[in-house]
Amino acid sequence: MHCLDAIEHWPVDHAAVAVIGPDGRIGAAGDQDRVFALASVTKPLVAYAALVAVEEGAIELDQPAGPPGATVRHLLAHTSGLAFGEPTMQSAPGTKRIYSSAGFEVLADLIAAETDIAFPDYLREAVFAPLGMAASTLDGPAGHGARSSAADLARFAGELLGPTLISSETAREATGVQFPGLDGLLPGYGVQRPNDWGLGFEIKSGKAPHWTGATNSPSTYGHFGQSGTFLWVDPDRSIACVALADRAFGDWAKAAWPPLSEAVLAELAGT
Repeated sequence: MHCLDAIEHWPVDHAAVAVIGPDGRIGAAGDQDRVFALASVTKPLVAYAALVAVEEGAIELDQPAGPPGATVRHLLAHTSGLAFGEPTMQSAPGTKRIYSSAGFEVLADLIAAETDIAFPDYLREAVFAPLGMAASTLDGPAGHGARSSAADLARFAGELLGPTLISSETAREATGVQFPGLDGLLPGYGVQRPNDWGLGFEIKSGKAPHWTGATNSPSTYGHFGQSGTFLWVDPDRSIACVALADRAFGDWAKAAWPPLSEAVLAELAGT
């Protein structure tokens, strides 16, 4: 895909990008095996492990978890009321969309307790190993401590396009809006009204500005990370895109990412 050559002009030392369709990788640029820090792109991976745990019966989406009144579903949807970086309450569960890395650490601790498996090991056994993501690890907090390559994230994106580790019903629930109508802060982009999320996945809906492209459908879901990473899936087109870089998110990413996403969709559409 010629549009992927754009990453050569990004103001970063290293970058890699891949575009994935239902039958596998469609295009790629950059070193696909180079390992990058994912920052918050960790969260969709952790969320997927949680969904596997739900289907295995280790946990339930609506079982109590975290602060009083909160559940696993609240933690995944950033509506538990927990603060961003520490497990302190800022609002009642289900009343506000408060983006919380701490909530994912609480979730990981719950899964470890219920399965008697250290969470990094559970993530590897539930997601990384069956998808062949050999370069991927969780070396730090469950909210932002994973590392991976474009090749591995392309494998994960392929799983999102055609789930094999969880049921299609669970996948649809995870990528549909949970607790609709809640406002909240989208890091880097200000308050969104509403700030729609699924279970571990941000949903584009009508958000503007946004880190995906203007031509991405409202049903597009995924995540970006402060380390300069993103993953999105546009289910209306059955296309996914992952991009990894070694420069922290900032104005450069706001300028570079949407045009790349729009170019990917345009090239695939033949326009």
